[in-house]
Amino acid sequence: MSEKKEKNIIGRIVESYGLPRLIITMFLVLLLVLAPIVGADLPTQISNIIARFSWNGILVLAMVPMVHSGCGLNFGLPLGIISGLLGATLSIEFGFTGGFSFVMAILIATPFALVFGSVYGWLLNKIKGGEMMIATYVGFSSVSLMCMMWLVLPYKSPNMVWGLSGKGLRTTISLEGYYNQVLARFLEIRIGNLTIPTGTLLFFAVLALAIWAFLHTKTGTAMTAVGSNAAFAKAAGINVDKIRLLSVVMSTWLAAIGILVYEQGFGFVQLYMAPFYMALPAVSAILIGGASVNKATIMNVIIGTILYQGIVTMTPTIMNNMIHMDMSEVIRVIISNGMILYALTRKTEGSK
Repeated sequence: MSEKKEKNIIGRIVESYGLPRLIITMFLVLLLVLAPIVGADLPTQISNIIARFSWNGILVLAMVPMVHSGCGLNFGLPLGIISGLLGATLSIEFGFTGGFSFVMAILIATPFALVFGSVYGWLLNKIKGGEMMIATYVGFSSVSLMCMMWLVLPYKSPNMVWGLSGKGLRTTISLEGYYNQVLARFLEIRIGNLTIPTGTLLFFAVLALAIWAFLHTKTGTAMTAVGSNAAFAKAAGINVDKIRLLSVVMSTWLAAIGILVYEQGFGFVQLYMAPFYMALPAVSAILIGGASVNKATIMNVIIGTILYQGIVTMTPTIMNNMIHMDMSEVIRVIISNGMILYALTRKTEGSK
């Protein structure tokens, strides 16, 4: 009897966590077990997973408001990323340095995110039912437009413009002397080869807590109601379009903050086509974490980001050490695109 009860408990746990996520988790655990066996330094690999989680967590968190309001997965994430890039480049252009340049980048990016998010939200309200398809085109077209703008905007900083012509921004801009590792080095913990970027994790935790708290307010509850049943929400006196617009603006702003956090960890600002596909890993991570197109939680964000970034980080290293050939980039592309494809096939499921 007790054995049957134990099986029922295990079955409920598996059903609650989700079999696909359980398989991916076991695969990640297997990679961690294999790391020391094939000669990879385990603390270094764990540090890489934690670092990549801290870089990407806010970009994945940006999915939550739009999912809750019924606008679907935010494939237009590059629009928010462009807002963050404008904040970053203008912060450097105006001569701000050190940690203060990070604060100014956020402040400068915010109005861009609010304007772009408002226009984007207005557009999505006009085409209810086809949000994700339109969002994809918005994201792609905005990146292509900015490829021209980065060349013609009147930037003058010698740290950013092309050296010979003095016009147009470089493809990659170093953040050395600006906000490189400004969060990662704050309260950083080092234990041998294990490094924990405490400041970046705390920054993510604060934003995640703020989103969680917002979703439990009156407006947040209305947002969830709109996503669950727009007709019922409208009958209850909720302004559906206004709530949807708010969710899009929030998502765009979080994406702008997310790319700034990503940059401070990475150490560079990457322009032109760099943001083109950045929505796909974020979408995949939250789906792998157990979210669906109309339901997402902070825990989905955390689990999904760890699983996605963990496997994308670990697999190339383990495979290279096993076959003794440098195929890391090829393997990374195969694994990351495979994870994206898998996640998109799970988009209607979500956790129970």
